[in-house]
Amino acid sequence: MRAVVTTYYLEMRSPDALRPRRTRAEGLQIIKAEIPSAELQHFLYRSVGGDWYWYEKANWTYQQWLEYAQNSSLHTWVAYLKGTPAGYFQLEVQPEQSVEIAYFGLLKQFSGMGLGGYLLTCALEEAWRLRAKRVWVHTCSLDSPAALANYQARGMQLYKIETASLEIPDRPPGSWHGA
Repeated sequence: MRAVVTTYYLEMRSPDALRPRRTRAEGLQIIKAEIPSAELQHFLYRSVGGDWYWYEKANWTYQQWLEYAQNSSLHTWVAYLKGTPAGYFQLEVQPEQSVEIAYFGLLKQFSGMGLGGYLLTCALEEAWRLRAKRVWVHTCSLDSPAALANYQARGMQLYKIETASLEIPDRPPGSWHGA
């Protein structure tokens, strides 16, 4: 189907711009995934983005996920709440000391618990630890309604908006095939 999609590009150019959000969620841990894993990347992508039209990689093969997972420019952190994966963020180091928040979000059952602001704070802090001069992200009108507000609340500034008519699937791909 065709849909009009608005894409928002945001950036942060100094760690001093960060407006952190802290949480009191007992049992929350953010852990870097140190070993490349196609299975983990696939699980996170589909579980977090399946309801939000993250469809570009939804039908990738195992080999495609493995190659993606082995990209040394990608850094993935997983949020666990009491031992259960709750969300993740993925940073991609790019030329000229730019770091993109490539993927960010929570599994549906963990939305609305106040975890997103804290997870984004952690993502931005980790991006600055990678010696970024600029951290950026894009989100769109097909993503969670809370996404744009969260990025702006943490201090990211809007620098570009694009609107386009795109061919998208009739419905989001879901958390897993056939669900």
